Amino acid sequence: MHSRSTNVLRGIGETERRMITALSAAEVPVVSADDIVSSLGISRTAANLGLARLAKKGWLQRLRRGRYSLVPLSSRSAAPAVEDPLAVAMQLFSPCYVSGWTSAQHWDLTDQIHNAVVVLSARPQRHGTLMVGRVAYRVRRIRPEAIFGTVRVWSGTVAVQMASSHRTVIDVLDSPEIGGGGRQTVDIVRAYWSSRTAEPKTLLDLAVRLGRGTVFKRLGLLAEQSGRVEHRWLEEYRGHLSKGVSLLDPASPIQGPIVSRWRLRVNIPIEDWA
Repeated sequence: MHSRSTNVLRGIGETERRMITALSAAEVPVVSADDIVSSLGISRTAANLGLARLAKKGWLQRLRRGRYSLVPLSSRSAAPAVEDPLAVAMQLFSPCYVSGWTSAQHWDLTDQIHNAVVVLSARPQRHGTLMVGRVAYRVRRIRPEAIFGTVRVWSGTVAVQMASSHRTVIDVLDSPEIGGGGRQTVDIVRAYWSSRTAEPKTLLDLAVRLGRGTVFKRLGLLAEQSGRVEHRWLEEYRGHLSKGVSLLDPASPIQGPIVSRWRLRVNIPIEDWA
């Protein structure tokens, strides 16, 4: 690989130099041929060829087909970890939002550290877990109309759609695996009920809009156990239960007591469970 310290533009042609200049000025985490076509007015074929050449020479890092990121001049590697994983997610998986253990960390609902970013996306994905720019992404497919209950947070200059603390709770109750599993999901929900931002009605509204009866079973059980939710809200939750008995943690063995009031089998150990 060529030296990046003595002359950062050595080894590239005039068109490639213009491409690097344009991409650096754009200050976006992910670039594609569209960025080159619009800024330099060259053909898409020329833009794609230029991007491929720059990636081969170590100026760009290929993230996915047709998508690249600029390699920082200070990097000692041609394939460093992307500097802004959340911003990259917004451009690779849009329409999408960040949720699960990632948003739980953002809202201080968990202190567990996970090595992957959880993204809920309406874009079809061939794999649920993938590496992009040396960052792991856990991507769960959802319906486009299920993208709601998010807030906009800024990651550098990029707006990131993040699940609100309320939507985070609904998402991990719907799919405990994106909360880190059943036990960590219970901890996240408990932390939520202990926070000042807990809102029983907001959870009700979000769960009704999502329309998954199992969510109400898990929500109701843990809300009741928290001792912080009024009886009227617990009865509201009970009014939306689906039929049959569900598991508190779908990934754990089918064993443990059934709480008939919530049509839920408590199949994982819960501290202070009565």
